[in-house]
Amino acid sequence: MHIEQLHLKNFRNYDDLDITFDDKVNVIIGENAQGKTNLMEAIYCLAFTKSHRTAKEKELIQWDEDYAKIEGKITKRNQSIPLEITISSKGKKAKLNHLEQKRLSDYIGAMNVVMFAPEDLTLVKGPPQTRRRFIDMELGQIQATYIYHLAQYQKILKQRNSLLKQLQRRESSQVTMLEVLTDQLIQHAAIILHKRFVFLKLLRKWAASIHYQISHELERLEIKYDSSITVSEEDSQEQIEASFTQKFQEIQKKEIERGTTLAGPHRDDLIFYVNGMDVQTYGSQGQQRTTALSLKLAEIELIHNEIGEYPILLLDDVLSELDDFRQSHLLNTIQGKVQTFVSTTNVDGINHETLKKAEIFHVTDGKVAIQKH
Repeated sequence: MHIEQLHLKNFRNYDDLDITFDDKVNVIIGENAQGKTNLMEAIYCLAFTKSHRTAKEKELIQWDEDYAKIEGKITKRNQSIPLEITISSKGKKAKLNHLEQKRLSDYIGAMNVVMFAPEDLTLVKGPPQTRRRFIDMELGQIQATYIYHLAQYQKILKQRNSLLKQLQRRESSQVTMLEVLTDQLIQHAAIILHKRFVFLKLLRKWAASIHYQISHELERLEIKYDSSITVSEEDSQEQIEASFTQKFQEIQKKEIERGTTLAGPHRDDLIFYVNGMDVQTYGSQGQQRTTALSLKLAEIELIHNEIGEYPILLLDDVLSELDDFRQSHLLNTIQGKVQTFVSTTNVDGINHETLKKAEIFHVTDGKVAIQKH
């Protein structure tokens, strides 16, 4: 899979940009605040319908403009597929093959992207929501139904938390309504958790062997799912549902006292162990980075395994953050098989065959020029 063309209109600092990419490696060079990360963000948005940098969508629209548009043409399974995202104050519209998709979950997954940015190096030591987001974004790409259930879960969770606040303040006595919302929440929570367990089994398989290679065969990586309920990864969806039902019955009084939902996938986490040691707490910075890199490379293999094609890889200002050995391992892994975008202030110090054959783009103040070979 690769993206052939990109057209941006009123997106960030790009007025009107048309650009064609190489199907192997594209290096985007520019000083800070010139637009190189905006270009990466546009490709990410085209895949996920949202930014990896901001939740405020109006920030994506150029100042004094009513809308921003991202259009792209991708090649997938030897077919050319046009994609389009329009962002305005009225919301988002996503078109796949020129047809508007009623639900964004019907659109996501058409284009598969793995992003590796400096903030991903905090995947291990950062807060739990970073790791939950990692699972949600990757799983959502290979299973559209996961996004649907996640969106439903978040909607019901919001309503349930609002009612719990009212019950806490004694502004409401609708305990029956709370039970209805709990039942609805459990249905989606059980599906989400079951799908996460299946995904994690696949991720483990790839990540463990990649980590073993990067660590010169000295370290073994294990990934544990830390759930807010007592459950086993071998449990069926029905068993998970029963565990949630029991848990919510036990904690209902405490939830009303605190005014918030105390169990569910939104409170879960991943724990990484290297040679039996918790990397987040006891691992060195090098071990934490190796774990993060292993997870990202595992994502690439997992997506390829699931959909039969390699995703597009975005390396946003991350190569300079890796030492020579990890840099080389990353570039050797992707060489020749993954369309890759590398954004950087300069390519000095990155001495690798992959970059020597790359298409080079220079970004200055929202304008892009191709470097002639």
